[in-house]
Amino acid sequence: MSGYDVRAALESESAQIKDLIHLVGINPTGLDWRRFVVAVNDLGEVVGCGQVKPHGKEILELASIATHPDHRGQGVARKVIEALLRTTPRPLYLMCISNNGPMYEKFGFKSVAHEETPRYFQRIQKLFNVANVIHGVGELLVMKLE
Repeated sequence: MSGYDVRAALESESAQIKDLIHLVGINPTGLDWRRFVVAVNDLGEVVGCGQVKPHGKEILELASIATHPDHRGQGVARKVIEALLRTTPRPLYLMCISNNGPMYEKFGFKSVAHEETPRYFQRIQKLFNVANVIHGVGELLVMKLE
């Protein structure tokens, strides 16, 4: 890839965002193109994306961070996250598999104990733990940026 631009998503990129989310296998719910920042290569292809998803008035979640497998290791996710963090008020939460925690710590996120997380995230963690018994993908972390 010779280069990419990171910018707000366009409605015409909605299908590419959904396709990327499905390709990398992350939560496909709540995908509203208007909340997304995308990394677009010189060919106009969405190679990375992310959004800030609201859960009520008080809770914001950094979500849907995805990079096309062919473009990993090139700083795409980092640029998308940085763009989202520049314009998002705090606190900001995120959920990730425990092995991804160190990546988010680089941005200042800290793991939050289950009993200290908003109820929305507690419910998701419980559901995830049940699925994890079956699939064994690792612990689900809730992280927070003040």
